[in-house]
Amino acid sequence: MLGSLMGWFRVDMGIDLGTCNTLVCVRGEGIVLDEPSVVAVRKGTNQVLNGGTAVGFAAKAMLGKTPGSISAVRPLKDGVISDFQITEAMLSYFIRKVNARRWLFGPRVVIAVPSGITAVEKRAVVDSAERAGASRVFLVEEPMAAGIGAGLPIAEPRASMIVDIGGGTTEVAIMSLADIATCQSVRVAGDDFDEAIINHMRKTYSLTIGEQTAERIKIEIGSAAPVGEERTLEVRGQDVVTGLPRKTVVTSEEIREALREPLNSIIETVMKTLEATEPELSADLVDNGIVIAGGGALLRGIDLELSNATGLDVTIAEDPLTCVARGTSIYLENLEQYQATLESDRDDF
Repeated sequence: MLGSLMGWFRVDMGIDLGTCNTLVCVRGEGIVLDEPSVVAVRKGTNQVLNGGTAVGFAAKAMLGKTPGSISAVRPLKDGVISDFQITEAMLSYFIRKVNARRWLFGPRVVIAVPSGITAVEKRAVVDSAERAGASRVFLVEEPMAAGIGAGLPIAEPRASMIVDIGGGTTEVAIMSLADIATCQSVRVAGDDFDEAIINHMRKTYSLTIGEQTAERIKIEIGSAAPVGEERTLEVRGQDVVTGLPRKTVVTSEEIREALREPLNSIIETVMKTLEATEPELSADLVDNGIVIAGGGALLRGIDLELSNATGLDVTIAEDPLTCVARGTSIYLENLEQYQATLESDRDDF
């Protein structure tokens, strides 16, 4: 009776706490929030602007454009919390935004975290969520959530393989019987693609560009393998020598070469995971292949590049950006069933 009553006055939610974007889903409603993991604060303090609401889209618009008194901060780096207080403020804003109609009890929250993070980093996530208003916190590993969200048959006695390329980390996992058989995590992902493009523009054209411009280049003409016609893009930035605004034209071929190093790191992690897999599970992958999820799955030709490297069939998950969030949503729908398998705030990390 008490549990049913509490259900009327709280919202159970799943959170994909990503380096680039945070997605929130609500039990029975699906994804209800998808905003950048960015917070605008007064420089030298942790005071969030606009009464604590300069978070998400409002803050991302300020990246690289703030005056000296304001900082637009991304409080997560490589998939883990780099600024505890600002992460807490961001989570608090998102939880309040979603939980506005049911405020009497704090929500139970399932948060997806990288498989390679430490116990201390897990505790930082739990503490941030609790201080932000969560009544109970459960942690699920990102590759498990991504596999479930991608619709893989992870509960069956056969291998399913997911490569989840996020903003800060890439998670590679082979799952069977509702558990992870083999997993590798590398802190190379979408942010490193952007950084590689920034470095290329500086070295090749003596042109300094910001993160948002690098991301636009990656989305519009970036690729992992030749796909269709080669593209060009006019890029504007600041001349390294003169400090004056300047523009130049770049091609998809040169951006592909710029992305080679981080791509090779991801492919190497996939190969290591396959090498560490039991023979029977490896045999299953000949038929089942590999599924790519996360924002990195949208890089043109990445499935072809991975298929050429491994010799396996590679497919892109449906709506890869939301796979992890959809996986936490399924956990929420079956929270009582999965509760024993999730790490919670009442465990000793």
